[in-house]
Amino acid sequence: MATDQTSLPGQTRADERRRRMTPTDLALIASFAALISAFAYVGAIPVGGAGVPITLQTAGVMLAGCLLGPARGFLAVALYLALGAVGLPVFAEHSSGLGAMTGASAGYLWSFPVAALVGGLLVKYAAGERGKTRAAIVFGCSLAASALVIHPAGIAGLSLYLDISLAEALKIDVLYWAGDVLKTTLVALVAAEVHRAFPQLLRARR
Repeated sequence: MATDQTSLPGQTRADERRRRMTPTDLALIASFAALISAFAYVGAIPVGGAGVPITLQTAGVMLAGCLLGPARGFLAVALYLALGAVGLPVFAEHSSGLGAMTGASAGYLWSFPVAALVGGLLVKYAAGERGKTRAAIVFGCSLAASALVIHPAGIAGLSLYLDISLAEALKIDVLYWAGDVLKTTLVALVAAEVHRAFPQLLRARR
């Protein structure tokens, strides 16, 4: 028995449009990569002896995910890391290169794109089809992504680079928690206001 396939070509074209990057997508990705770079310079407060300073870097990462959605947020943060890897001084304390990505902060840096992806997914689906979010929703989603992705990866990186136990690395990581709560609050307030003004960001293909 034949199967009706009349709707498939249109569905395929729609799927292709959803997957295709537009100039707006590319501009947003580049803009947020630049924003994260700028945020990496703000603060740069040394903490303990681990050599991983407190900056607004993670706030930029989570803003990318929570505002742009999972795919564009991931690409924006991946672009940021690529810029640093090729030598542009976009990391904390104006550092750059592969050396910065294999040091004490390596676990945190490598986790950033995944954190943006997870945060974007959580916000997108927690907001529902209507594309509406509240600051409390964004706060919970962003904090969850940080706790599930950034901190475990950071602890693992500290343990490997400093040759210490995971328990000792956790003691260092705890020093960043209070700052993360404050940065997550900033992300939540900004993202909620932006989504009120531009709800199509959450309804977008990505």
